[in-house]
Amino acid sequence: MVVDALFWLLALTAVASGFAVFRVSSMARATFALAVSFVAVGAVMLLLDLDYLGLITVLMMVMEMSIMAVFMIMYMMNPGGLMPMSMYHNKAGAMTVAVGSFVVLAAGALLVPWPEREGVAPADITLQLGEGIMGSKMLVMLTISPVLFATIVGSLVLAAPRGRYDRFGDDLDQPASDPVPGGLGR
Repeated sequence: MVVDALFWLLALTAVASGFAVFRVSSMARATFALAVSFVAVGAVMLLLDLDYLGLITVLMMVMEMSIMAVFMIMYMMNPGGLMPMSMYHNKAGAMTVAVGSFVVLAAGALLVPWPEREGVAPADITLQLGEGIMGSKMLVMLTISPVLFATIVGSLVLAAPRGRYDRFGDDLDQPASDPVPGGLGR
């Protein structure tokens, strides 16, 4: 009973936050709404005993959406949503495709008979799934992930050569002369 209630709560959260992606007035908020939707889907996978896929979905989507939010805030003209915006064009066509896709997928999930398990489950399902997805490339992915993360952090550090407190000097009490004029009216 508790698992069923949690499943429906997470499912509704995923759908509602997915819908919010198209209703909020900020790319940063849309990114966080999408992250909430993906985390709810990952939690549903965990409830269905798909531990590896659920955990990977949560970890990958949280990292991906946080990186996306950083870049949205850095490069978007309106990251805070102070001006109205629309996340999609051709609203009638997009809604038709979205509703039609949902109806087809829901009908497929409800009307198609689900297969029965054949054979016995392996002792370590996570290992078999990891080998099936990655094969011999697992070591490469374990190595490349921190390298990609370091590259992202390094590019952010290099893109902002001065921080927000540079103009205050060492003590942060009195504004020092701004080394780059034009910031904040000085």
